[in-house]
Amino acid sequence: MSDNPRPRFRNPFRADPPSTHRIVEIEADEAVPRSLRLTAAYSWRLLVIAGAIALFIWLVMLLKLLVIPLMVGILITALLWPGFQLMMRARFPRWLAITVAIGATLGIVTGLVWLVVWQVRLQLPDVQAKTKEAIDQLRTFLLDGPLNLTAKQIDDFIQQGLNLLTEQASLLWNAAGAVTGTAAHIVTGTLLALFILICLLADGGGIWRWTLKVFPRRARPAVDAAATNGWDTVVNYARTQLAVAAIDAVGIGAGAALLGVPLAIPVAVLVFLGSFIPIVGAVLTGTIAVFLALVYNGPWIALAMLGVVLLVQQVEGHILQPLMMGAAVKVHPLAVVLVVAGGAMIAGIPGALFAVPLAAFINVAAVTISTGAWRTGEDPQADLIWSTVPRERPRRNR
Repeated sequence: MSDNPRPRFRNPFRADPPSTHRIVEIEADEAVPRSLRLTAAYSWRLLVIAGAIALFIWLVMLLKLLVIPLMVGILITALLWPGFQLMMRARFPRWLAITVAIGATLGIVTGLVWLVVWQVRLQLPDVQAKTKEAIDQLRTFLLDGPLNLTAKQIDDFIQQGLNLLTEQASLLWNAAGAVTGTAAHIVTGTLLALFILICLLADGGGIWRWTLKVFPRRARPAVDAAATNGWDTVVNYARTQLAVAAIDAVGIGAGAALLGVPLAIPVAVLVFLGSFIPIVGAVLTGTIAVFLALVYNGPWIALAMLGVVLLVQQVEGHILQPLMMGAAVKVHPLAVVLVVAGGAMIAGIPGALFAVPLAAFINVAAVTISTGAWRTGEDPQADLIWSTVPRERPRRNR
């Protein structure tokens, strides 16, 4: 017999013995600094997350004619939810509660539109005449004042301003068209949002139970708790923003009326609508009142109107919000502005409107899952963009 053992038949289905290639990889990994390996590991994971977010945003923009009515319907449902639940607890028939909620909303909207149209028709000719007079006075000041400009220079400045306004208006119009589409799309979206609102009020629980079946069975309790906390947060956000928007509108509108600024009711309605975009909306719409006061009433009334707008904003930020939201620490206003700006860059006005409630929902849902609060049923104890339940202010030891 030969001393050399006979080679065995290699089974192709048997795993190969460990190779030394892994040892080479380990040696190569050890040659790379640990900080660089950690950076690379974080980097490719962040790239995957960014790619998933970009794909989601692309799909949302592709389906914007469906997504925007859906978000509008959900937000209006959140606004009507406290009153609707109150009627349901009072044993109203569901169809009657839906009819009252939607009918009251349509009645309020119709009344506001009628007031705006009435005051615009009443005061617009006077405002136009005052505007022309203010422009003539400004032109005279520029000609005879310390600047000593010529008529040609003033005309050139006016032309440049008109060209800038035309360009900006064109950009805004194109952006609005890209988001909302044609008038037919707007009508279709409005009807779709109304249909979604009715469906959510009529059978929101059944719709959610059906949606929950999409997730794996083991994940359903966590998803259900996260979505419930997120929905409570959106309802709380909508209720608070509705109250703050109403107070902002009454404060700025009453200030404009007392100072004799024209179109006080349209300005108040614009402030009310703009206040649903936190921080940014009320400030931008409040500048319209200051501009009208400057053109119609002069610089001193405009300065007083600016004081009214700033006073209302300070009362909102330092008194109303803490009282309505309790002592819960919310996200810094800078983060809210960045979220709103990012939403506006992605989807224009709808993006700015839905950015904060969407971010609050995602934040609360993620905290609910990550802290394990879905197992205990308790509120997630962490810093949230918007608190679901106001927390009591800690007492000082005396």
